[in-house]
Amino acid sequence: MNRKKGVVTAAMALLLTAVLIAGCGKQAANAPQTPAENSTNTAVGANNGAGNNAANDTSTADDQATEGNNATNDGSTGNGDSSDSAQAPDGSSDSSGGDRAAMSDPYSVAVLINKQFALPDDYEPKDLVYPDVRFTFKEKIEKRMMRKEAAKALEELFAGAEKDGIYLAGVSAYRSHKTQTALFNRYVEKDGEEVAKTYSAVPGHSEHETGLAIDVSGSDGKCAAESCFGDTKEAAWLADHATEYGFIIRYPEGKEDITGYKYEPWHLRYVGKEIAADIGERGITLEEYYDAVPVSGQ
Repeated sequence: MNRKKGVVTAAMALLLTAVLIAGCGKQAANAPQTPAENSTNTAVGANNGAGNNAANDTSTADDQATEGNNATNDGSTGNGDSSDSAQAPDGSSDSSGGDRAAMSDPYSVAVLINKQFALPDDYEPKDLVYPDVRFTFKEKIEKRMMRKEAAKALEELFAGAEKDGIYLAGVSAYRSHKTQTALFNRYVEKDGEEVAKTYSAVPGHSEHETGLAIDVSGSDGKCAAESCFGDTKEAAWLADHATEYGFIIRYPEGKEDITGYKYEPWHLRYVGKEIAADIGERGITLEEYYDAVPVSGQ
């Protein structure tokens, strides 16, 4: 009986030993997998982190590129502050971001030059050309020139006028600072400074110095730069169609208190088609377009 009991006990001991061995083996089999899994997760996390950093670096580079483009477009120094150039003349957001910057950029076709706003002392347009249009004189001299973009638009305007039976001629376009100084001084000697200022600009404040303005007349030259031009068919055509080509009548009738100059139906100023159309539709001046204060009496 005791012998049988001993056999049973031994069997149970063997069974228990087998169970323990099996359990250890299972744990031993599972143990190596944990470091491998952790290693994999760590590697994935590292890769994801590197990817995120790379994405962040790319985004930063794009932001820097955008700042660079903005600096190029609005003439700023690249400090990222474009609040001025992002405001339209009425203070609303302007998607083009260019109106306010263009107002003070002497090389912009939309620059505002009047009795308050002057060109830099060293300003000189670098793209002056001779527009292929009729003038009241034949010489290829300074006052026949305009900036390239304005000259091309003037050619189109003259061609459009001719299709309607209107024949225009240029009278005076670009004037250098030196020429404007001599001209203004001559007017001062003739009429006195206060009177001269009502029809001629102080040097540095003349639109003719921009290369974007031109005085025109009929092809016969009659009433050139005189009030009687306002009663001609040429003046009527310009009043109706100049904006279609990017030009405005810069000193319109009834706006003398805003522009600071007498009515000049012969004085065309190139500002580009978009701005010209807006000014024409609203019946305003360039000062009003930029919400600039009236300049009369300045």
